[in-house]
Amino acid sequence: MRVDVHTHIIPDRWDDWASRYGGGHWPRLEPREGCRATIFTGSQFFRDIDERSWNPTRRLDDMARMRVDVQALSPPPVMLCYWADATAAQAFARMQNGNVADVVARHPTRFVGMATVPLQQPALAIAELRYAREQLGLRAVEIGTCPGGRDLDDPALGEFFAACVDLDVAVFVHPAAPQIGMERMKRYYFPLIVGNPLETALAISTLILGGVLERLPRLRICFAHGGGAFPFILARLNHGWTVRPEGQAAIPHEPRHYARQIWVDSLTLGAPNLRFIVDALGADRVLIGSDYPFDMGADEPVRAVETAELPPAARAAILDGANASRFLGTV
Repeated sequence: MRVDVHTHIIPDRWDDWASRYGGGHWPRLEPREGCRATIFTGSQFFRDIDERSWNPTRRLDDMARMRVDVQALSPPPVMLCYWADATAAQAFARMQNGNVADVVARHPTRFVGMATVPLQQPALAIAELRYAREQLGLRAVEIGTCPGGRDLDDPALGEFFAACVDLDVAVFVHPAAPQIGMERMKRYYFPLIVGNPLETALAISTLILGGVLERLPRLRICFAHGGGAFPFILARLNHGWTVRPEGQAAIPHEPRHYARQIWVDSLTLGAPNLRFIVDALGADRVLIGSDYPFDMGADEPVRAVETAELPPAARAAILDGANASRFLGTV
């Protein structure tokens, strides 16, 4: 069973959150002709989209073409809204989580749901996580790389990650509003092209050196876009731990030990890159990912794995669904 863990969905409509809760940057959807729409953040243009972002029937048609059996559904990062008042953000998350649960309920063999939570206030995030898991049956949660301005080793997030373990919820980490060097990335779509991989590399490095995986070895956590730049700096991170006192004072094992505890998706957009992350992290730690339906994604994620010249056992591990089942907790 081929499971694509990295796809995005939004409701086909929602209320005007700015009118209800205040704040000028809430995402809003403005319909267009031809099953198209535009997402604005407040009055600012964000992205043109089409029905693939909200119509499950269209998704199923595309999944057949892509040879994907199951999609995991998560919100696009613009919908996380960590900048907002936490109570309003929880309501926004509740609306999205209900939509995801409804789509999954209508197509339970084709979709798996991921929640979103207001991580700018971890206590509210845990409450929404519990609701999403226990009441809606969502098996995973999507979070940003720096939720609410906090790195992933921030003590304020420790109880949230512990709750994910206790509730048997997998965590999918997607870069949201990259912060590294943004003053130098104002052109060429660099925030997504360059910023996202750098943001993810820092997030994983912080997670590892911050001891989160040492304290929570049963945390199931996956990073989008093949782990960004992280697999390519892992050797340097490992060397730094060996020769510098800061790393050894933080964690008892080398970073490579903890890197084998994370998952990444296959969205590397290049066969040599995919072979590299399989070698660096292990074939059992790579999941199919497409970033459907957006243009920075892979239109044929299964074929990308099939044609990457991986060893047969590695190719089978990624494509047969066993890795995804372990990550999502369905086995």
